[in-house]
Amino acid sequence: MKKVGLLGCGAIGTEIALAIDSGKVNAVLTHIYDFDKNKSEALASKLAKKPAIVENPHMLSSNPVDIVVEAASQDAVRNHALSILQNKRDLMVMSVGALLDESVLDVLVEACSEFKKNIYLPSGAIAGLDAIKSVKNEIDSISITTTKNPKSLKGAKFFETNPMDVDSIKNPITLFDGNAKDAVKLFPANINVAALLSLAGLGSEKTRVRIIADPNTDKNTHAIEARGKFGKIAVTVENIPDSNNPKTSRLAILSAIECLRGICSDDMHIGT
Repeated sequence: MKKVGLLGCGAIGTEIALAIDSGKVNAVLTHIYDFDKNKSEALASKLAKKPAIVENPHMLSSNPVDIVVEAASQDAVRNHALSILQNKRDLMVMSVGALLDESVLDVLVEACSEFKKNIYLPSGAIAGLDAIKSVKNEIDSISITTTKNPKSLKGAKFFETNPMDVDSIKNPITLFDGNAKDAVKLFPANINVAALLSLAGLGSEKTRVRIIADPNTDKNTHAIEARGKFGKIAVTVENIPDSNNPKTSRLAILSAIECLRGICSDDMHIGT
């Protein structure tokens, strides 16, 4: 049974921890950390099997865990992913947008090779990544259009340079139309799906991203379209926002749990 360390005890981290505690994931959660210790303590109080609360992120991977699950932020990936791999622990990353910084990605890929460890990226709130990976060498164009209620986009860096009262948006409006590299910088907590699509396909500069704020929707919708010599792939997913964190889709949390379950199990693995 694998031992898991958890970096980040918010909405996603809590659901992952509860899945482990309930036995849905064949593992044991041994250590947890959040920069807000109150969140760590609140999570621990919900679990039957109490993990140790460590005082800093480094202590997660310095303890005898098999894998560290990051459910914190892009900054957490930038600041701590390398040391986790150096401590010879596998890593599962939720804040995938951090990997669109080539300097970060290159260092982590090299560390995986050097220390014989793996980084796992759950498919998150979208579908079709298996197909995109399979045809990546034959793709001519690829795009993702994300539509969310403006309330789900509150607090994004985009609004620091584009003053706008989110609550005053009364009709659908396109907030962003550009590439994935810029999208994940401006919407770091909202558009990790664009980073995943980029890594599976043509890269961040060739992946077009549109972000639409629609006050009339209660879903987080992602529409992917890829065209090339292989033909055409069109996938649309309408996600229910997580009740505890509307910035995150319920599917993203379930995807993380399933990814970890697969890592920790010896049964059949479906998909590429």
